[in-house]
Amino acid sequence: MLATVVPRPSSPLLVSLWPGPAPTPLRSEPELAARCGVARIWLKDESRRPLGNFKSLGGVYAGLRALAREGGFDSVDALLDSPKCGRERSALICASDGNHGLAVAAGAQLAGAPARIFLPAAVPAIREARIRRHGATVVRVDGTYDDAVSAAAEAAGRGEGLLIADTSQDPDDPVVADVMAGYGVMADEIIAQLDCEPPGRRPTHLVVQAGVGGLAAALAERLGPHLDAPARMGVVEPDQAACVSPALASGTIERIDGDLATVAGMLACGEASAPAVARLRSVQVNPITVSEAQLTAAVVILAEVCGVETTESGAAGLAGLVSLPLGSDAANAFALSPSSRVLLILTEGPVRREVSAAAVS
Repeated sequence: MLATVVPRPSSPLLVSLWPGPAPTPLRSEPELAARCGVARIWLKDESRRPLGNFKSLGGVYAGLRALAREGGFDSVDALLDSPKCGRERSALICASDGNHGLAVAAGAQLAGAPARIFLPAAVPAIREARIRRHGATVVRVDGTYDDAVSAAAEAAGRGEGLLIADTSQDPDDPVVADVMAGYGVMADEIIAQLDCEPPGRRPTHLVVQAGVGGLAAALAERLGPHLDAPARMGVVEPDQAACVSPALASGTIERIDGDLATVAGMLACGEASAPAVARLRSVQVNPITVSEAQLTAAVVILAEVCGVETTESGAAGLAGLVSLPLGSDAANAFALSPSSRVLLILTEGPVRREVSAAAVS
């Protein structure tokens, strides 16, 4: 558990940064529930978030907090009100598969600071382009996301800027704590949106994408007390890049082998985040790994049944649920039944929507 207590950003702060819809919709999807054989499904639609994905909650906030700390400001608001120009502020540095880097670049732009985003070779050019639109410098790294993480950390270690990582080997990393605090805004929104549902009609299961584990950890910690029994949480990873599952089993963080090649590019992570794993090990979590075919099929299901466009990364939660057919040993281990009520997170919209939503005024 993190020792550092980090204030969560308020929704009004986020709205002040980007005029737009807040909170994002929590959709009830009866047809999807019927298809999956469960009583109810809620879908939290993060494609409607500024920047088109949930990372705008974490990377922007953590970047602004770091700049505020460095500049001696007592709040992010004070930082943004300061007349200092970008030349007087440190660069924000991070590694990313695309979305975290976009958020950090946007945060730097808001504060008038430069940004350097380290991207692994497999990140598509369209994701690089939307980062550059926020004035960031993009550094391509041969290798995987984890190689980009190392390169970004080395650059920050040389004094080239402030590292705004969403993963760390340090369970008490303050920047990662800020990132997860940002994700906590989503949890607060969900709690408020479910307030009309009395106990006995609230979600019994939360199924969420893993990546390095930060989102799953933030939601598990905050939403756990608001779930109905059996109050179970599934953490979904591509079987080509499943780094959180072994970390949960062993309690140690080790980089997994392989090239991490997966259609769910935002989840192509080979080393779990120690702060996230520490939180996830304190709650009951079922690791779920899914195939490439299941990830692709989930995108199609969401489009056909719900009329929602997303990517394989955004649909990974549904892929995890569909991978547990009722009556199977895996479903029984997850206490999944026809009476279950499931909360899913659609973490991003299609890339073209993210580009159109990315302008910061």
